[in-house]
Amino acid sequence: MTTTLPGPVPGPGPSPSTAAPATAPDAAAVFDRLRRHLSPKLALTGGFAGRGAVESVAEGCRVTLSDGRTALDFGSYAVTLLGHRHPAVTAAVRGQLDAMPTATRSLANPVTAEAAARLSGYLGDALPKVYFGLNGADVVEVAVKLARLATGRPRVLAVRGGFHGKSLGALALTHSPLYRRGLLGCEVDVVHVDAEDPAAVGRETAGGEVAAVVLEPVQGENGALPLPTEVLRQWCADAARDGAFVIADEIQCGLRRCGPRSVALADGLPVDAVLLGKPLGGGVVPLSALLCSERLYAPLAADPFLHSATFGGHPLSCAAVPAALDAIEELADHGTELAARLDAVLTGLRERHPDVVRAVPGRGLLRGLDCASPQAAGATVLELAATGLLVSPCLSRPTTVRLLPPLITSAAQLAEAESILDAALAATGRTLRPTPGTATAWSAAVPGTATARSAATPGTARTTTEGGHPGAHA
Repeated sequence: MTTTLPGPVPGPGPSPSTAAPATAPDAAAVFDRLRRHLSPKLALTGGFAGRGAVESVAEGCRVTLSDGRTALDFGSYAVTLLGHRHPAVTAAVRGQLDAMPTATRSLANPVTAEAAARLSGYLGDALPKVYFGLNGADVVEVAVKLARLATGRPRVLAVRGGFHGKSLGALALTHSPLYRRGLLGCEVDVVHVDAEDPAAVGRETAGGEVAAVVLEPVQGENGALPLPTEVLRQWCADAARDGAFVIADEIQCGLRRCGPRSVALADGLPVDAVLLGKPLGGGVVPLSALLCSERLYAPLAADPFLHSATFGGHPLSCAAVPAALDAIEELADHGTELAARLDAVLTGLRERHPDVVRAVPGRGLLRGLDCASPQAAGATVLELAATGLLVSPCLSRPTTVRLLPPLITSAAQLAEAESILDAALAATGRTLRPTPGTATAWSAAVPGTATARSAATPGTARTTTEGGHPGAHA
């Protein structure tokens, strides 16, 4: 059974391929270099996923492999919201490359200034101050640093199951202990609170030691899990009462991935900051941003060199912002319709494959297939890749397969994805009745599953369970 979307996809579509290499990459040489110079585990997982081939070129929703096969990209860890090589974004970046790709850092740069103004206006000027980074952890770090400086307080609250990055400061906020194995400690004093406890923030902030509460309105790496809005509203009120900042990490769920421009602001949460990233560079260049209030930004306004980075506000990346925001808005109505149809597709899959799929959590175009076991999730990921659909495992919840379709997904592509998912889940159901050793092999091959993580990290447990969730969230 397939589900189709009415009508064509609005807005600019992907341009014809103009930059394909003359010859496909030598896959054997790529895997050899991965084993020699990066990680053998990357070669292992990439080899399983690509069946010996590597990615070569990409356009729109589709990736072409070195052996000529193609796959729909519903993964890429939420970066390709506009698909690959969106023509308006690539044109903007190409124009900046021809004009001035980097900044002197001594003179004022108009491209960075325009990007900041466009971003602030995009969120209704509710958060007027902007700091640019290159990845999500960059802006998590500066947000927490500013909160501690502005309040003079040491403690930060984060949420069980949350993921905020793997650099040392951001890592302290990330809930799963998996990524802190072997580290003696992190510099930030963090307490993790339970999303089912409305009074948790009030209890912690009452002592006057909390600088900020950092939360994801939808936890991407924890299985595409939306947090209860009423709980978040209570947390915001309690934090404000006791002088603590509230920082909404929307690096994965913002920019209409889950519907609104900002999930927190659309839900009426009076946050002091919103963090954006992943698709902010239009799927072409790396870029992240902190948007915040004057009060939170005050330490950086007083001393702009208090926190700086050589490539912060890099003009080649910032040039993508106006084009990316325009393209996202042109596709917003289609994204709403696509999300509704995707929900119908996932509901149907759960009903047809109850032995494999136990839930389909998520919001908008950030969705999950929560499987019966990590082995079932791992088997499904590899089956999907082998049959032409790329998805993302959940780093902190190895039972969940994450689906992140681009806004440009067409009716035919959604129908194709549904057909591939249906066949893959059926195959997983058959193999889990079981062939000895097969599930272990899948788990070893798929990043994010418990067996794979323990194999890749000596001394780690096969599974990690905290706060009622298997695993714990880049």
